[in-house]
Amino acid sequence: MTAELKQVTLGVIVGNRGFFPKHLCVSGRETILKVLEQEGIKAVITEFDETPYGSIESLSDSQKAADLLRRHRDEIDGILVTLPNFGDERAIANAVRWAELGVPVLVHAFPDDPLKMTVADRRDSFCGKMSLCNNFKQYGIKYTLTRLHTVDPESASFRTDLQNFAAVCRVVRGLKHARVGVIGARPTNFNTVRFSEKLFERSGISVETLDLSDVYGRIARLDDNAPAVAEKLAAIRAYVTTQGISEDALVKISKLGVVIDDWMTVNDLDASAIQCWTSLEEWYGVVPCTVMSMMSNRLMPSACETDIAGTIAMMALAYASGKPSAIVDWNNNYGDDPDKAVIFHCSNLPKDVFNNDSTMIRPEDIPVMDFQEILAGTVGKANTYGTIVGRVKADPFTYLRVSTDDLNGRITAYVGEGSLTNDPLSTFGGFGVVQIPAMQKLLSYICDNGFEHHVSINLAQTSTVINEALGKYLGWEIYFHQA
Repeated sequence: MTAELKQVTLGVIVGNRGFFPKHLCVSGRETILKVLEQEGIKAVITEFDETPYGSIESLSDSQKAADLLRRHRDEIDGILVTLPNFGDERAIANAVRWAELGVPVLVHAFPDDPLKMTVADRRDSFCGKMSLCNNFKQYGIKYTLTRLHTVDPESASFRTDLQNFAAVCRVVRGLKHARVGVIGARPTNFNTVRFSEKLFERSGISVETLDLSDVYGRIARLDDNAPAVAEKLAAIRAYVTTQGISEDALVKISKLGVVIDDWMTVNDLDASAIQCWTSLEEWYGVVPCTVMSMMSNRLMPSACETDIAGTIAMMALAYASGKPSAIVDWNNNYGDDPDKAVIFHCSNLPKDVFNNDSTMIRPEDIPVMDFQEILAGTVGKANTYGTIVGRVKADPFTYLRVSTDDLNGRITAYVGEGSLTNDPLSTFGGFGVVQIPAMQKLLSYICDNGFEHHVSINLAQTSTVINEALGKYLGWEIYFHQA
């Protein structure tokens, strides 16, 4: 992943049946292409004169469309099927099957105008959509529906559907081709972050590993005054306030960042999970939180304690929203409110999730670099500098947990939405108060099904996108929590 998500490209199929007026296909094709351009989505579509009006109806049309989509296989993230009239369901299903792209498919149908229901203008897309979906089911083709059965493509409703579908495509493509890195070993006391590399590999997610001894060795060979170290140190100072942090600790954090960046670049990795407790503190003398925070902030998620499943959830959320994700603990109750709780981490949260407005929160809650208060009593304060602490913004958010059920050979997850609040709280680390409808039901589900205490969050509402991408297209077992 990078700080800028690539433009989504859709293969576009315009359905047609010849006895319907040709002007419906002509205008429908033009409208769809105009809306796609306005929404920043690239289209791959048969030329207007290559098939009748650039639409699909015959066996020959299907073959031409499938050939075109296959030629652009590496570019295409999903397929949009639009029905300006009833459409020929077999021709469309054949084109999608023969293209063999294995990408998400959105089915759209134009609405009829009650004042234009003569043979000269009637569409019948309302009915044709059902026939197409029936054939897709028979063919085993997975597809996504618009929220309204028929919808004007220039409407706000369809534009939202289109952007949500683009987000589904980003999540599916991103995870199907993901490469993630584990740095260090799972801490002995963290059985909760066990995961199956094989199950993730089956879903297209590859895991690379790097031992902490290799990290320490590479750092030892790196001069404190090397240009890469100086560059990283400058980036850290520009990223967060470092007042009160020793120069020695800042240089150590910078060298750690250089080594991790180099390893991830060489191995073409999108995200990471890093062992922290307590090897880095005891044997190197800093925490990795700042380095992890900076990676997450530029959409290269990094999770604690080798929690790769948590990293993958962070990635899914970031692909869906284009915003940085964080990993936190479901940590405390909030008074006696059953729908509120405290989320917390030490913390490695990305800078963009924090509240920087001193008029809204206490000055001491503005994000800064600090030390790890929990570990300081064990390994010494001087060995725990590098956390990024502060209060998370009071925004709507989506939460997601991914896990591997090794005993049953499946990947599981739960997803939902809530709000972060400005309820008063005086504590340390990175923290916030969340409010989630029917939260006790969610907590019971988490405990009944043995999910981890870690959860990934993102300050955007994308739960429907995540549910569609992970459940329908990746085939993971996902619980969608709703009130």
